[in-house]
Amino acid sequence: MDVTRMTQVRTTLEARRRALSVRIAAITGDLSSIVAASADTNADDEHDPEGATIAFERAQTLALLAQARLSLAEVIAAVERLDAGSYGRCEECGATISSERLAARPATRHCVACAATVHR
Repeated sequence: MDVTRMTQVRTTLEARRRALSVRIAAITGDLSSIVAASADTNADDEHDPEGATIAFERAQTLALLAQARLSLAEVIAAVERLDAGSYGRCEECGATISSERLAARPATRHCVACAATVHR
């Protein structure tokens, strides 16, 4: 990979890292608000109609936070692969990952063929 392309990839990954960090902070704030709002109530999640909504919001927010943290870890790993010189190579078969796939999923670790079998 030439220097210009490496710079472009790094810029893309760093922008994604910053966006994910902002998203994680926002979701963490939302979660804190949900927990604080439910802490002062005697909500019985099982019998209180509002309790089910609060439990759902909390679970949904936790899932979004986990997803954002996983995406951030994937971006950080992609930057590490870029630094190590292995970015753009499939971790499963060693083949070159297509530029189209890398453009669509810059943090991907697998070529299309291996992604179809690894993620089943």
